[in-house]
Amino acid sequence: MEAIKGIPYGMSNFTDVIEQNRYYVDKTMYLPLLEDQANYLIFIRPRRFGKSLFLDMLRSYYDLSRKDDFQKLFGDLWIGKHPTPLQGKYQILYLDFSKIGGSIDELSKRFDAYSAVQLDEFLNRYREYYDDEFAARFLSAEKGLDKLHMLDARARRLGYPLYLIIDEYDNFTNVVLNEQGNEIYHAITHASGFYRDAFKNYKGMFDRIFMTGVSPVTLDDLTSGFNIGWNISTSPFFNGMLGFSEEDVRTMLRYYQEKGKLQGDVEEMIQEMKPWYDNYCFAEESLDHEPKMFNCDMVLYYLRNRIQLGKSPKQMIDPNTKTDYSKMKKLIQLDRLDGNRKGVLRKITEEGKILTNLFPSFSADELTKPEIFPSLLFYYGMLTIIGTRGNLIVLGIPNNNVRKQYYEYLLEDYQKHEHINLVDVEILFNDMAFDGDWRPALDFIARAYKDNSSVRSSIEGERNIQGFFTAYLSINAYYLTMPEVELNHGFCDMFLMPDLQRYPEVEHSYILELKYLPKEKFEAQAEEQWDAAVQQIHGYAEGEKVRQLCRETRLHCIVMQFCGWELARMEEV
Repeated sequence: MEAIKGIPYGMSNFTDVIEQNRYYVDKTMYLPLLEDQANYLIFIRPRRFGKSLFLDMLRSYYDLSRKDDFQKLFGDLWIGKHPTPLQGKYQILYLDFSKIGGSIDELSKRFDAYSAVQLDEFLNRYREYYDDEFAARFLSAEKGLDKLHMLDARARRLGYPLYLIIDEYDNFTNVVLNEQGNEIYHAITHASGFYRDAFKNYKGMFDRIFMTGVSPVTLDDLTSGFNIGWNISTSPFFNGMLGFSEEDVRTMLRYYQEKGKLQGDVEEMIQEMKPWYDNYCFAEESLDHEPKMFNCDMVLYYLRNRIQLGKSPKQMIDPNTKTDYSKMKKLIQLDRLDGNRKGVLRKITEEGKILTNLFPSFSADELTKPEIFPSLLFYYGMLTIIGTRGNLIVLGIPNNNVRKQYYEYLLEDYQKHEHINLVDVEILFNDMAFDGDWRPALDFIARAYKDNSSVRSSIEGERNIQGFFTAYLSINAYYLTMPEVELNHGFCDMFLMPDLQRYPEVEHSYILELKYLPKEKFEAQAEEQWDAAVQQIHGYAEGEKVRQLCRETRLHCIVMQFCGWELARMEEV
């Protein structure tokens, strides 16, 4: 009887996945497509999208030393039935630049030392192809750069094709950029900088290069003067090369269900996951005719919980991604954003989308430009392509997992100025969800807005009151906080959609309409504004979409009217 495949959560070694009988979502059908591209390729994807596993699969397929393992490793996969002539033809140098660290003074030495170790491993792997005299000279050389030049000359003379695979090509340079500043970063990636020199050597030496990273910043600086048409990150041919399609997810869930390991309705599980992990699109041309992609690590996290505990995870966001969010905050310099880029971030958080150009690459010098900022967020997975308008791209927040990160940014920003005990707020949210006692929670947030003097002085206005409420309502586990939702041909300010799949005991749902008037206009315009708000919110509540999303819960329509920074009136209407 065939053993049930294990879940490959957190695994990046392709051979281990196959030999340990783990479930593998087949991506080998992309290998012939990659061979049809240029010989030097770079592929950018967010963290947790399976880049390292894909690279290791690539390495196993093309590695001359693994040629005889082809049937064992790939026999059950797509490429096993459709091998290409290049299978097992290359000697491969594999580099993972996330392993390089240390102080800036030691960085060039550490880079060279890491390269030397990997080159020695390369020679050991392909020892039978090189004579003893060369091997002795190669291994006795101390510097990685010297070993690289020696290998280049000998492999070229013997006619050996070489393939360079680099994982996280931008890792340590991004760290340098954010921790040491642009001047140090510029020194290693420009002119005679050691990192730029390394890439010059790579380009002339290797027959094929495939690199992955999370940002095109380093690429632009390293390859200025080169033809960078090799960036296939936004090509429609490779939109689905990493991540899982919905059909990938369905097939995997059904496999475990048929094996008796997974209980429950597969379609309900997919519907539960979609708002949290799905909706990534990386190519404009793929918008209308290709499936959106799931974050694969998140899906595996969910599946592992369903199998081990027999129910969905209490936290839909994998706690391990907290470190990813910390890295992302450093990379986009959240603590050092100027007013313009903060404005971009607030707009995205409050509206869920932004109209912009999508830049395929940009230099480190351009990172402070607000028009570049949305593209940076796109490559980090904080935005995805959701539409077009003329020549521009509409980038939107892909799912609740990412939306929570934006809310967390707002929350951290507000908490810096006026700390609020969030446990107290959560207790009030319990009463709101289970008892319909909404007034204490909303009063609490309104008072917090009033007391937050730094917020009050800098962000008065209806839109920014909405941002404040969104940030604090987002810690409520029982609802998906959804600003600017289209309900019955209009956009409500805030819809608290009950998460009934995870908390079926929730009995109440909410639409909030937030209105603002400056103090000098309040007396003259307040009544008219209130009446219009009541009419609006009733219109939203009557829509079929609202009834479907609220299901059996009681819907509360609440209008809140602010006079300047102070709540003047709040009623259920």
